Amino acid sequence: MPPPKFSLAKAADQQISTLFDPHVVANVNDAQVKVAKFGELFDWHAHADEDEAFMVLKGAIAIDFRDGTVELGEGEFLNVPKGVEHRPRSLTEAPIVLLFEQSSTLNTGDAENSDLTVTDLKQLKPV
Repeated sequence: MPPPKFSLAKAADQQISTLFDPHVVANVNDAQVKVAKFGELFDWHAHADEDEAFMVLKGAIAIDFRDGTVELGEGEFLNVPKGVEHRPRSLTEAPIVLLFEQSSTLNTGDAENSDLTVTDLKQLKPV
């Protein structure tokens, strides 16, 4: 039997109620595909050994860097290389973002004592 297909944006809208709470969509070798709703402002952080990629499914976000900002709308993609300090934030209400990162990646990277750190990831279910 083939695996189920589903609408990530619809599933995220129905299942994710907390901002910056990534849910695993799929494990792909040593990486994970995650989906999250973004809020107004996240912590400044970096991932010393891991790249992190963002693709906006719904709404718009900004990724702040110490030397500028990149804005992403629906269907747009950005890869943040390992070691680069950044801070994601929403530009629209609760945008839905697809994340591509190593399964060992902590969402807050090297940010210390963050209230936004998620260590127990939930699985997004097909709808």
